[in-house]
Amino acid sequence: MNTEYRMKTRIWIAGTIALCALAAAASRGAEGMTRLDASPGKDMKVRLEGTSTIHDWQAEGTIISGFLEVGPGFPLTPGQSVTPGKVPVHAEAFIPVRSLKSIEKDGSPYSEKMDAFMYEDLKSPPNLRIIFRVSELTLKEAPKAPDAPYVFEAKGELVVAGVTNTISFPVNVTPLGDQKFKVTGSTSLKMTDFHIKPRTLIGILSTGDDVKIQFVWPLIQKKPEGTTK
Repeated sequence: MNTEYRMKTRIWIAGTIALCALAAAASRGAEGMTRLDASPGKDMKVRLEGTSTIHDWQAEGTIISGFLEVGPGFPLTPGQSVTPGKVPVHAEAFIPVRSLKSIEKDGSPYSEKMDAFMYEDLKSPPNLRIIFRVSELTLKEAPKAPDAPYVFEAKGELVVAGVTNTISFPVNVTPLGDQKFKVTGSTSLKMTDFHIKPRTLIGILSTGDDVKIQFVWPLIQKKPEGTTK
């Protein structure tokens, strides 16, 4: 066996060992994460609120799809003791643009024409979803009462009308028991930050630049593979 062959063999063995070590580390990391999936139902809601020169406007939807994968430090049971700080996270939530509908203040449908204007402003199609990808999740404070929420700060990329911006905002996480959770939050955005020009109609109605987003996102813990309960 010549020297060159022995060298290639050693390099191949070292490379194989390194790949196996990386795979094992990744597997251990994945095993330490808990997955929560969106749980559709009557409690799921997203609401947009804005202003115009004539009256305020609002739109609502009942679809927030996606998942939340969290590591140690995230409360999985009501009243769980956790320490403030960053929590390992991998998460994505998305809202189908055309699931949003304009409504009156009492919640009744407002106008299909206004819906069409909204979809056009959000450039859908081709941008069919509003997407939020979480890159950081930091527990700011533990609950002050047994039934109070855990207060987190979420940071990530928000994609609206095909434009991506980094944002952060507070979110409240409430473990409900029975592997169910409620995540709520709100934040304010400027439409122009996403290259959306405030709309003007008939020269008398102009929408404001600021939009408030509020959401209620029910989640349920994913069951380990192979279990039936």
